Amino acid sequence: MPASRPLLGFTSLILLAGGILLQFLVILSGTTQSNPENQIYFLQTSTNGIPGARNPSRWTFFSICGVDGNGRNTNCGATVPALPFSPPNPHDFGTAVGVPPDFIGTNHYFYLSRFMFAFYLVALFFSVISLFTGLLALCSRLGGYISALNVGIALFFQSLAAALLTACFIQGRDAFRRAGQQASIGVKAIAFTWAALACFFLCTVLFCIGGSVSKQSSSSRRRGGVFGRKASTRSRGSFIDTESQRRVKDEYE
Repeated sequence: MPASRPLLGFTSLILLAGGILLQFLVILSGTTQSNPENQIYFLQTSTNGIPGARNPSRWTFFSICGVDGNGRNTNCGATVPALPFSPPNPHDFGTAVGVPPDFIGTNHYFYLSRFMFAFYLVALFFSVISLFTGLLALCSRLGGYISALNVGIALFFQSLAAALLTACFIQGRDAFRRAGQQASIGVKAIAFTWAALACFFLCTVLFCIGGSVSKQSSSSRRRGGVFGRKASTRSRGSFIDTESQRRVKDEYE
């Protein structure tokens, strides 16, 4: 049991690092056109009839990109913090001409994407903090519980970000399709987001188990040391009594 805590802590750190890596892959999409970032996007849609828009256009975390002949992000626009998913918005297409009517006169998609952006960054912050506190979980019960708390907070905000991301861009895809455009979801961005959530969930469980290992094992040893000897004494006494009774019975027979 004493060796279980470092093993659980190390496993948690591996999963946590993997979740953070997936977060960075999604967050950095649109900031560089190198591989694999140029394959990650939230939504791709044709923009027939929308003046000045890339055709097709891809929404990433920080910018809107075009698509090259190999299906990779290219010709990305300026990076915009908290880029809203709202085609008429000046940060997107900047016009309502040719934009699907579902996006006109509503802030629904704007707020979904903005809150998603904020929750994603908060989740990243707490996951990175828990990566450092997780080093304490290798040798300390308190470190395990602190890390579990931090990862639990990251899990909460990652869950919100994943839910908002999925809802926002699936609804946006359907809106473009209803307007006769060809639209599709970026599978990698959605999958990486939910996979990071799964990693954080497993980390939270493992950190909690690691924090409780030492206490359980020590209490087991205490119970064995105090009561086990008495039980053993009673067992030896019972064996002696049984042997004595058998000898007396044999003599009388």
